[in-house]
Amino acid sequence: MFDLNRLRALRAVATHGSVTGAAAALGYTPSAISQQIAKLERETGSELLDRQGGKVALTPAAWLLAEATDEVVAVLERTRSHLEEQRDQPTGRLVLAAFPTACRGFAAATLAGLARRHHTLDCRLVESDPNRAVSLVVRGEADLAVVHDWHNTPLTLPASLSVAELGEDIADVALPEGHPLADRDMVTPFDLREERWIGQGPGAMCHEWLVRSFSGLGVEPDIAYQIEEYASQVSLLAAGLGVTILPRLGRGALPPTVRIVPMQPAPSRRLSAVWRSQADRRPAIHATLAALRGHWPTPHPSRPTRDAA
Repeated sequence: MFDLNRLRALRAVATHGSVTGAAAALGYTPSAISQQIAKLERETGSELLDRQGGKVALTPAAWLLAEATDEVVAVLERTRSHLEEQRDQPTGRLVLAAFPTACRGFAAATLAGLARRHHTLDCRLVESDPNRAVSLVVRGEADLAVVHDWHNTPLTLPASLSVAELGEDIADVALPEGHPLADRDMVTPFDLREERWIGQGPGAMCHEWLVRSFSGLGVEPDIAYQIEEYASQVSLLAAGLGVTILPRLGRGALPPTVRIVPMQPAPSRRLSAVWRSQADRRPAIHATLAALRGHWPTPHPSRPTRDAA
């Protein structure tokens, strides 16, 4: 029997045209992809990659395996769906991937509700940023993921995934107590153009959103403190070290030394659920989608509307 993960690595090389592209799509390093394919070559006794002049091409044997991989994965997905349909209820293991504020905001309650309602469904949770969560679903290591993209920073999804929108999450500017803007009813990017920011580093979606939000002003935000977790950002914020943007989802209680001010245009991120299209018929997928929607936080009446621009 061939190892399915190694077959998926080869399929990714075929799809993306290079080891580097496959690594980016699957969330691995190029070295890890090369190792997987080398092991697959030993398993099959066939040369799979033709490396010449720094370029990589698949051999005829590799194309045969890559095409077979699609059939194998499709058969496995259909079989699992049929098994659940036979029992007429969600069953087996379901792995959900979600980013931290989604875990706090509604994913935990979603899984708890599923566990109470469907005793034969083994729910698991993996905390993961959106880009990695998508890779987990593509690789088959997660069945479904909660992801987000900002209004000016769309998330690119592979064609093999299905997507369902869950809702909009508004973000506000968070300022230290005593900041000159802390008593404002509203602020704009122009008001914040000279601030020192507490935010995520390059490569994170929230970082890209912040940079793009100021690009129209010809300003690059000064991200003095590159902090991944919002809870850590709040600690620096409470110490008066800078300003930040805090989404409302999963925000929790804030220290009394932190002030929240709405921003216009109102920053918002769209939350969606993604899963492999081949698993569309799985009762577990439909039950989880319904539970995610059912536990989505009720919009606050004073929530600012999203600017159409």
